[in-house]
Amino acid sequence: MVIFRRLLGEVLRDQRMRQGRTLRQVSADARVSLGYISEIERGQKEASSELLASICSALDVPLSEILSEVSDAVALEEAALAMQLEDVSVDTTSLRTPRDAGPRAGDVVASAA
Repeated sequence: MVIFRRLLGEVLRDQRMRQGRTLRQVSADARVSLGYISEIERGQKEASSELLASICSALDVPLSEILSEVSDAVALEEAALAMQLEDVSVDTTSLRTPRDAGPRAGDVVASAA
């Protein structure tokens, strides 16, 4: 399952790190507690739209840019999950339950007389 808040946190952290800024600096500029921003970056807390706008403003990045990056990350994770599911799928037509264990029509049964 794709967790939006985790991907949002990763994008926000990456943006902050690219700018060479600390949590403390962004916290002060956004007027949000350092601990809360840290929890958002770690995907432990959901950011309200107002809070996200404040963080984006502190990072001097448009909200649309952050959401676009998150959208790209979601699409990548969904594609990876779909590929994993395809790899795990099994051809169930060849499986038999114990109830079906006997020969079926068309099976060749050898006997030693």
